[in-house]
Amino acid sequence: MSSSLEKLVIIGSGPAGWSAATYAARAQLQPLVYEGAITEANRMAGTLPLGQLSLTSEVENYAGFPHGDLGGFLESALPQERRMVMPPHEGKGVTGPELMELMRQQAANFGTRIVTDDILKVDFSSRPFKLYPAEGGLVEAACVIVATGASANWLGLPSEERFKNRGVSACAVCDGALPRFRNRPIVVIGGGDSAVEEATYLSKFASTVHLVHRRDQLRASKIMAQRALDNPKITIHFNSGLAEVLGNDANGVTGVRLASTLDPAREETVDAAGVFLAIGHTPNTGFLDGQLDLTPKKYIVWTKHFRTATSVDGVFAAGDVADDYYRQAISAAGTGCMSALDAERWLAEHVGH
Repeated sequence: MSSSLEKLVIIGSGPAGWSAATYAARAQLQPLVYEGAITEANRMAGTLPLGQLSLTSEVENYAGFPHGDLGGFLESALPQERRMVMPPHEGKGVTGPELMELMRQQAANFGTRIVTDDILKVDFSSRPFKLYPAEGGLVEAACVIVATGASANWLGLPSEERFKNRGVSACAVCDGALPRFRNRPIVVIGGGDSAVEEATYLSKFASTVHLVHRRDQLRASKIMAQRALDNPKITIHFNSGLAEVLGNDANGVTGVRLASTLDPAREETVDAAGVFLAIGHTPNTGFLDGQLDLTPKKYIVWTKHFRTATSVDGVFAAGDVADDYYRQAISAAGTGCMSALDAERWLAEHVGH
């Protein structure tokens, strides 16, 4: 291999990306990770480094992290400069940002090189593969793992766009503790696990959380749905949808107008200081520009059963960018491991290492 040619480039920095990097680094593949750029555009799109899990509060279902005080462990495992960018540890088990920082550090400990930049374009038409970072230049790679995850969906209402960053958000953990929301009513749109988790988190700060769902029962798992039903600070509006975000230039969001899904003529106005969208995600595959086969929902297609191979030989995919079914942190990490092993074996056969 030429010294200018990377053996393995990993695009993305969620559980899939860091698990892939850890396995690849331990296999002496010298992986290079593009973790994403820290920009306002990425913040609004939900594509900042460390993935969706960094936008989550308590993580109760990731194996190996039971409820408990991890303060001492975090102090010893993470360097000071990384601890400073996280919210303070509350001694209640691991949070999303903490878990992601630990994953990132574990990959770095084995020699993973990390670049805080986006890959804007790729050329998979021939090998070596060509990658084009936002900061310019060209990166060539013998093998690539795509682990760019998925981004939060928006309804597309003009009023939603108008009040983004002024009371409208898709990230409760990012914004929920802001002074503007404390002891004020808040609206959460959605009915799945993510919506219930966000509503539960926001109930720590809000006076009331109005959970708005288009159906007559929540789509969330039974334990999560019961958590919302049992929370005295959460009021559920079934068979309702967001028709308009209300507000003004001086105060930002002041309320919402809800419309019945059974009778669109029936509307209701709810006072609120904020609106949080939790209505699903779209895979971050736009930068691929059609160079990999995608499903109708734009997820990368795995072309071999229980393997992470894509339609291009030497390009692998891991995590939520290819998984529209499980979409869990632990399953993403598992496919990250699989992609690294697949990449290692592919490189051994085609390149030698």
